[in-house]
Amino acid sequence: MNERIQELIKQATDIVEVTNPDTDITHQREFFDHVKYTELILQECSKVILEWKKEPFPFDEDTAVELIHKHFGLNLPPKNIKVIKI
Repeated sequence: MNERIQELIKQATDIVEVTNPDTDITHQREFFDHVKYTELILQECSKVILEWKKEPFPFDEDTAVELIHKHFGLNLPPKNIKVIKI
């Protein structure tokens, strides 16, 4: 997995100290915030697309998909998957 994805996972994970009231024992728990992770991924994708918009050549959806996959070190989706315009 891409280092950037690993970094975003770390940013979305909080370590919290929890104390059991019955035993008074404290331990650490990791909590993964799915909403925060999703927001971080979307911010990262937006950043990639906005950087591309500064380039002097044409921009299209296929290029955006390629750039985002490349940024995260992922394989491109199969060619039979179409980008849907909303």
